[in-house]
Amino acid sequence: MAKRPLHTDFACPDGKRFSRQGMPEGIYCPGKTILEIISIARRLRSADEKAPVILTRADDKIYRAVKKIFKKAIYNKTGGLITIPSLVPTAFSSSEKYICVITAGTTDISVAEEAAATAEALGVRVRRFYDVGVAGIHRIMERRTDIENAVCSVVCAGMEGALPSVVGGLARSPVIGVPTSVGYGANFGGVSALLTMLSSCAPNVCVVNIDDGFGAGIIASLISRK
Repeated sequence: MAKRPLHTDFACPDGKRFSRQGMPEGIYCPGKTILEIISIARRLRSADEKAPVILTRADDKIYRAVKKIFKKAIYNKTGGLITIPSLVPTAFSSSEKYICVITAGTTDISVAEEAAATAEALGVRVRRFYDVGVAGIHRIMERRTDIENAVCSVVCAGMEGALPSVVGGLARSPVIGVPTSVGYGANFGGVSALLTMLSSCAPNVCVVNIDDGFGAGIIASLISRK
C-alpha cells in the first residue's frame, strides 16, 4: 500500500454519477493509501446517499479500515469488492428478472465474483454457474434454460476463452465476455482469451477488458434495468 501525505486536492470524485447515469463511480484501491480511500468514500457518500459506494481490488486491511467508518460495509473477499450500501436501500426488482454470471473454471471465480457483487450492489438478481467450461461441454448445456431466460449473461474465461461464444449460441440476450488472465504461456496473461472473444462468431457477444469484472457487472446492471 502506497504511503504519502494526504492532500485535499488529490481526487475529484464524481458523486453525482449515480443520479446522472445510474451507476456509481468505483474506487479502485491499488496504489491509494487507506486515508485516500476513506476520504474518497466519505465524499462519495456525502454527495449522494442513494448511491452505493463500491471499492474494487480491496484487501482485508482496507476492509478493516473501511468497516470502522462505515459499519454496514460488506466485503466480498473472493471478488475483492467492498460495498457500502445506499442509505436508501436498493430493493431487488419485484419481477423475476436475473442475470447469469458464469465461469469456465474455478480460477476465474475471483473475477466473476467482482462482477456478481457489483451487480448485486445495484439491486440485480444474480444466478451463478461456476466451473462449466468447454472441456466438459455438458456442464453448460445443463444450464441452458437459465441462460435462455436471463436478461444477460456475464461469462468469465481464461485459457483460450471459448465459453462466451458457446453461451452466445444459447442465449436470447446479450453476453458479456470477460477474458481472465488465467492460463499458460501462450495465453499471454489473458490476451489470447481477449482475442478469441473479440473474434466470436456469436453476434450477441460483447467484450470488456481482461479481468474487468467490475465493468461487466456495471454493464449487466444497466442492461437489467432497461
